[in-house]
Amino acid sequence: MTQYRRADLSKVRTTSIRNRKSIVTPARFAVPFDVRKDSFSQFAKSLPGFLAAEDLRAIVDDIVRARRRGAPVLVMMGAHVIKVGLAPLLIDLLRRKVVTAVAMNSAAAIHDVETALWGKTSEDVAANMLDGSFGMAEETGRFINGTLLEGYWESDLGYGEALGKKILAIKARHRALSLLGTCVRLKVPITVHAAIGTDIIHQQPTMDGAATGEMSFRDFQMLCETCKGLARGGVVLNIGSAVIMPEVFLKALTVARNLGAKARGFTTVVMDMNRHYRPTVNVQERPTQNGGTGYYLTGHHEIMVPLLAALVASRMR
Repeated sequence: MTQYRRADLSKVRTTSIRNRKSIVTPARFAVPFDVRKDSFSQFAKSLPGFLAAEDLRAIVDDIVRARRRGAPVLVMMGAHVIKVGLAPLLIDLLRRKVVTAVAMNSAAAIHDVETALWGKTSEDVAANMLDGSFGMAEETGRFINGTLLEGYWESDLGYGEALGKKILAIKARHRALSLLGTCVRLKVPITVHAAIGTDIIHQQPTMDGAATGEMSFRDFQMLCETCKGLARGGVVLNIGSAVIMPEVFLKALTVARNLGAKARGFTTVVMDMNRHYRPTVNVQERPTQNGGTGYYLTGHHEIMVPLLAALVASRMR
């Protein structure tokens, strides 16, 4: 039988743990939160000083610091943020002047509109696809496509502002839950970025490609202008958009820099349930080159967004 040589561990040199530099110490351990006497602001301090918990604290610090310095906080978002009931939290941050601009894909706008007008949104896609009824709610398409067509011909409004103004104008029953309406009322830039063919309103008879494209293009120009403000630092959050908003943001930031804005030295934050390629490179990494910091918080929106919002609101108070 072949005999293979084995290392002689008896000759291994050891060192003392007392002289070793260690990463983990009790000073960074979590502290039990006492609901009887501790304030919520102390909850953040009770978190352990490692990995995502440390990142979360740093993100809160950056958001609070940005607003106290007058720097912008831009929230970009996908539709899931609306679908899991988080609009009231973002609206609260808008009212507190924490969030200074909002950009969303057009699916998010659909859920916002349906919630504002009818108090319900989202459907069983798998079931309704079987008979071809998925996405065929006439009222949704008529309201959004009609508003875009009206804005295309009769005003210089963009996609987001046109919808927000219409929601307020008709006094939609649930307008207090509308991000679009709230942004318009508070005079906060709100942009909607459509990719034609991706949303239910694009498959209906009321769809007008020219109006949709032009209104979304106006919003892209507005987002480019918003990105100029990042020359003062600030924070950009991308919540739940894996493709559309990361791609649009990268181009808008490039335009801002091309036009002379020194948009560098800001913080970017991706919040999603999974790690995706485009948010990683187009939000977390590339925009923060040569100054700036990027974070990626992985977790369910319905848990992570309330946590972040509460921590920021507590600190801002």
